[in-house]
Amino acid sequence: MRLLLILFLTTIVVFGQENQEKYKIFDSNGSPKQLDDVLARMQSVDVVFIGEQHDDKVAHQLQLEILKSAFKKYATNRSVVLSLEMFERDVQVILNEYLKDLITETHFLSSSRAWNNYKTDYSPLVEFAKANGLDVVAANAPRRYVNLVSRKGKNSLNLLSDEAKRWIAPLPYADASARYTNKFIKLMNSGGDSTHQGDNQRKLLEAQSLWDATMAFSISESLNRIKNPLIIHVNGAFHSEEGLGIPEHLKSYSPKARFIVITIRRENSLTFDPSKHLNLGDFVILTRQEAIN
Repeated sequence: MRLLLILFLTTIVVFGQENQEKYKIFDSNGSPKQLDDVLARMQSVDVVFIGEQHDDKVAHQLQLEILKSAFKKYATNRSVVLSLEMFERDVQVILNEYLKDLITETHFLSSSRAWNNYKTDYSPLVEFAKANGLDVVAANAPRRYVNLVSRKGKNSLNLLSDEAKRWIAPLPYADASARYTNKFIKLMNSGGDSTHQGDNQRKLLEAQSLWDATMAFSISESLNRIKNPLIIHVNGAFHSEEGLGIPEHLKSYSPKARFIVITIRRENSLTFDPSKHLNLGDFVILTRQEAIN
């Protein structure tokens, strides 16, 4: 019996060590933190932005852990809501039908334009929400309209029907801030692609802002519709890191909304580097991809 107990305790210790090797949590200045610190901050906010790299497996595991922990801690007196960049506003009815178990997963996936990595990376979030009766927000702008702006500029959206305009942020949506613009241009120029210069670059930035504004508007609608919500929104890190992008647009739609930003970065080292990681979010989580078993 004593040997079994020792083996059991050893397994717990090893599992905890493996978990720590996969990621480390810091505040915006690089001070080490724990998941409990992140959860405690949720007490005083309405929205939690989780910025990821879409192919980061550790980030996806963490998102599920955060959602489950937030539900366990706050669901008795708050409405925990999952909001996703990965679904577009015009498939909300399909998503709702699946959450209510009215349609099969096969029909849900074929009708909702789910991302290629949905089954491995985002399905666990949706299935947890479904099992626990949580709302899931299809927050993003339809890709066809984002593509329209990238080709013809934001004014082309005025030609859409009133019905089509329901699926995007109210027009005219705000331009990107100066800080976000500079960051976006730096990213575009780093690729050395001359097609991303001048007018083409402007239209790409307008398309990016349509994404950001529409997700912010979707979150704002949920804040207005749901009593005492805690909205956990998952998006690509660029859309929210440093409090830029979606959080900036949210301030215009819901000026009183309180939020925190969690930015998850995959790195070779779990050491906080101020030159790269300073102020990326209220919490910065560094992950190490190769640590996955």
